[in-house]
Amino acid sequence: MQFFSKTNIDFLSKRTMFVWFSIVLNIIGIVAPFVLGLRFGIDFSGGSEIAIQLSKTENVSLIREAIDKANLDGAEIKSFGAANQYLIRIPATSYTKDPSQTVVDAIQKAFPSETVVMLKKDSIGPKVGEELRNKALIAVVLAIFAIGIYIAFRFEFLYGLGAAVALLHDVLVTLALVTIFSKLGIINLEINQSMIAAFLTVVGFSVHDTVIIFDRIRENREHHKGMNLISLMNLSINETLSRSVNTVMTVVLVLLTLVLLGGEVLQGFAFTMLVGIVTGTYSSIYIASAFVIWFMDKVKHSHLEEDFQKKKLKPAKV
Repeated sequence: MQFFSKTNIDFLSKRTMFVWFSIVLNIIGIVAPFVLGLRFGIDFSGGSEIAIQLSKTENVSLIREAIDKANLDGAEIKSFGAANQYLIRIPATSYTKDPSQTVVDAIQKAFPSETVVMLKKDSIGPKVGEELRNKALIAVVLAIFAIGIYIAFRFEFLYGLGAAVALLHDVLVTLALVTIFSKLGIINLEINQSMIAAFLTVVGFSVHDTVIIFDRIRENREHHKGMNLISLMNLSINETLSRSVNTVMTVVLVLLTLVLLGGEVLQGFAFTMLVGIVTGTYSSIYIASAFVIWFMDKVKHSHLEEDFQKKKLKPAKV
């Protein structure tokens, strides 16, 4: 099924507007984490995460009071899984020894008529958390760099550079939206290992559309020799548009379902993937291709825009 068949859309005529829009989003992506702050999970900040189950559902505020009485400051309590299951997170600064038994004892004391069962516990020291945080950042940067090199060898250096710029754009825009949505409380998001996995998946998936477009550009350069680069890129984007939309929509529908119905465990991963994949499709059209045109025109002084107007070349019909 083709939703967009034989289109003739002049995508790149408005590229300057979209590039400036993306620059603003990228600046927000850089500034927002410092201004609004990021919520790190215990994976990166250090602490303990304890999942408990009560024999019946209780008010979260009463459980919080019980934890506070045990002198465990800064604890986060939220529903986990079933209605009578709760996830309690305690920062490493609140205790000097394993707090899991203290948590169970405090809740049992507050609800003596109930059975308290500890489902799981995870603990990470603050130093280990900091090391994991630094390694996660390095992993994302190396992934962008490695994919850029791959594209450069498969096509040309300039195209590889354009792909790397588009990938960096996707990561920053996704980070901006994750930070803003988390701060507004619209969705519960924190930077943990599953979130980093989502960012790395976004980097891998976002380049998919870019490769398809660049591959079609390479083919069309042989079939339409002498065609202006802007026309050639518009033609290639139009020819691959239906394929890109079909691929992205199938993934978007699954991720949207996970965001709405997947629960808090999968919500952060699914939301990050959803934003990143939509952004990746956008950047493949307007950022990667626009960067190649800008580089050819401004850096290599090819004067593509002048040539485009002098020859009165229009986007080729598909």
